[in-house]
Amino acid sequence: MKKVKKLHIILFGALIGIINGFFGGGGGMVVVPLLNKLFGLEQKKAQATTLFVILPISLVSTIVYMCYNSIDFKSGWPVIVGIILGGVIGATALNKLNNKVVKGIFIFFMFLGGIGMLIW
Repeated sequence: MKKVKKLHIILFGALIGIINGFFGGGGGMVVVPLLNKLFGLEQKKAQATTLFVILPISLVSTIVYMCYNSIDFKSGWPVIVGIILGGVIGATALNKLNNKVVKGIFIFFMFLGGIGMLIW
C-alpha cells in the first residue's frame, strides 16, 4: 500500500461519508478508484475493502434517515432479500475473476450509471 498522510485519509473518509450519506450508498464510486490509485490496492481488493468501509457509513446514514422518518420500510424489505442474494453471488464472482476483468466490469457499470443519470 502506498504511503498516504493520515490527514488525507481522514479528509477522503469525510468526503466518502458525505457522498454515501447524500446518495445512499454511492460512495463506492469514489472509494474504489481512491483505494486503487492512491493506496495502490489491486482492483479486487479495492472493491472488497470498499464494502468493508461503506458498511459502517451506511449504518450511520440509515440511522439518520430513520430519525427523519425518510425510509419506506414496506418497499425496502423485499429489496433486501434480493440484495443479500446478489451480494453473495457478486462476492463469489469477484473472487473467481481476474483483476482486469473485474476492473472492466466496474468501468462498464460506472459508465452505464453515468449514461442512465443523463437519460433519466
